Amino acid sequence: MLKANVLKRGDTVGIITPSAPAPVLFKERYRRGIKQLENMGLKVIEGSCSKEIQSYRSSSIRARAEEINELIYNDDVKAIISTIGGSNSNSLLPYIDYGYLIKKPKIIMGYSDVTALLLGIYTKTGLATFYGPAVVPSFGEFHEMLPKGKEFFENIVMLKKRAPYELEVPSEWTEEMIDWNSQDREKKMVLNEGWKTIRGGNSTGVLIGGNLNTMSGFIGSEYFPRLKGAILFIEDSFKDMAIQERSLSMLKVNGIFDEIAGLIIGKHEHFNDLDSPFTFEELLIEVIGEINIPILANVDIGHTFPSHVFPIGIKATLDATKGTITFLEDGVEG
Repeated sequence: MLKANVLKRGDTVGIITPSAPAPVLFKERYRRGIKQLENMGLKVIEGSCSKEIQSYRSSSIRARAEEINELIYNDDVKAIISTIGGSNSNSLLPYIDYGYLIKKPKIIMGYSDVTALLLGIYTKTGLATFYGPAVVPSFGEFHEMLPKGKEFFENIVMLKKRAPYELEVPSEWTEEMIDWNSQDREKKMVLNEGWKTIRGGNSTGVLIGGNLNTMSGFIGSEYFPRLKGAILFIEDSFKDMAIQERSLSMLKVNGIFDEIAGLIIGKHEHFNDLDSPFTFEELLIEVIGEINIPILANVDIGHTFPSHVFPIGIKATLDATKGTITFLEDGVEG
């Protein structure tokens, strides 16, 4: 596996806006996110699409791809972090200079719709990418980034902790929605009920995954990774039970549940069960069937906060019986 160098104080971070135009729509929160990175000792270069808006997207497909490539070519840039997700990062996959990333790897990080870029880059290059915080929703939190979120980021990409590294269950979390342009208080945190064993067991494999809904935009393509023996992690946001059945069945009919060694399911931000007479966990078992793999749910990854940073491509152990996830190797060199 290819790894970028550890991110250090004084390094330069490049910011991309590969889908939704969040820096324009949420200017104060975006500025706060940039300031948070600077307060952590990092220099920031804003990408060429950070001040652009075309309705649902920042700019054209080519312009958004060029924004990424410009930062890939900039040897001063050690990490590339997305401003937010959206719906259309998969449009950029044919235009990224994967060959240059192989020669000069960088940390690439984001979540949600950026799953397409993270998995596409990993598949094409073998470079470990990072399912982690984005500038606007995470680094730009009011009045500053959640301390645990900051800690999880620094643990992984700045190597404040070294592998083997067992993830902690945060004592509290939040999915509260407050209008980003009028927010004047911190979000309310609630007690974390912990991670939930769906099927027990223990397995080790390569950690791969991301946002389940986004996967539908490129599954089966040359940009989607092989999952034989992998520990797959999936998470989603603002979806309902019907859409979850469709998405889980997408994995089923593509044979993914037959291939993976374990499954991690993140907390679902504002899930709508549609008054179904069954739980999401019961639906999951109905779709998966008798395949006997360890499954751990309600994990703090993705759209709820604080969230862990998952390095895509590293070896990890999932012990669903004990309710633990252990990273067996670092995602960066250093």
